[in-house]
Amino acid sequence: MRKQSDALRAAQMYYLQDLTMDAIARELRTSRSTVSRLLSAARESGLVQIEIRSTVESAPELERAIRRRYGVMAHVVPVADTLDEGQTLDRVALQAARTISSLVDSNAIVGVAWGSTVSAVSRHLNRKITHDTVIVQLNGAGNTQTTGISYASDIMRRFGVAFGAKVEQFPVPAFFDRAQTKEAMWQERSIKRMLDLQSRMTVAVFGVGSIESGYPSHVYAGGYLDEDDLRSLRESKVSGDVATVFFRADGSTDGIDLNERSSGPTHALLRQVRRRICVVSGAAKINGLRGALVAGLATDLIVDEATARRLVDSDLAAGAQPQM
Repeated sequence: MRKQSDALRAAQMYYLQDLTMDAIARELRTSRSTVSRLLSAARESGLVQIEIRSTVESAPELERAIRRRYGVMAHVVPVADTLDEGQTLDRVALQAARTISSLVDSNAIVGVAWGSTVSAVSRHLNRKITHDTVIVQLNGAGNTQTTGISYASDIMRRFGVAFGAKVEQFPVPAFFDRAQTKEAMWQERSIKRMLDLQSRMTVAVFGVGSIESGYPSHVYAGGYLDEDDLRSLRESKVSGDVATVFFRADGSTDGIDLNERSSGPTHALLRQVRRRICVVSGAAKINGLRGALVAGLATDLIVDEATARRLVDSDLAAGAQPQM
């Protein structure tokens, strides 16, 4: 606690009072190197969050264009063209982790959908002290090859550790073999408790799954879908999914049979959540991203610059009008 208090004092003097590190060291009766460590600790713990806004770079223009078109708060992450898809994901995940930390407070119920993108985000989360916060898994992770417990629980655990929160896992398959089995399971009291938690979410965190992505979405690469499932998705013209609930590029879900067997939250439920943070990396996800935005699934979007530009340019080419 003493270290955190010192870090807070040092941060206030440095960032709010414009004191030099030498001046802070004299006031705190310590060394300049100790002040430097305290400032680093303040940034890493989330006490200090630095946001850079440039009037020269294109990111703010892209953010405004996305906001006008889709009504979301966009955070465009500048990424050099020389980086590969994995490196780009890491940059986006880092900024997403910092954005998420600023939005999670005490008494929150944070719904988390497992996936490659959210897994990357979870590895960059810094510690932030909260009280009575709950992390709830949004969709089951089991399939015919694995229970999915290890993969999903690692993601949930990192979120729980970051916010000092209780973690509630969802011990069901990602997809049931039969819709009737899901309907029966949803009547069980233990599952009803999880569904009730999901219905009271204050924050939701998710990526967009896409079969077209060069950096494969876990739902498509992890053995969750067989050839019949994939053929059905193609016939239904599916462009992506959020929390294993599929949709088309126009945001529609009607007639997509696999959704009847999915353990993920419906779009109607997700849209009730006050803050819905969508994290996307990779221009190959453009159709899935557009579908998620048109469906109104996100209030906040963290996306790499190349994907944001492709989204805006394609909208302009199609003559898209701003969303009212």
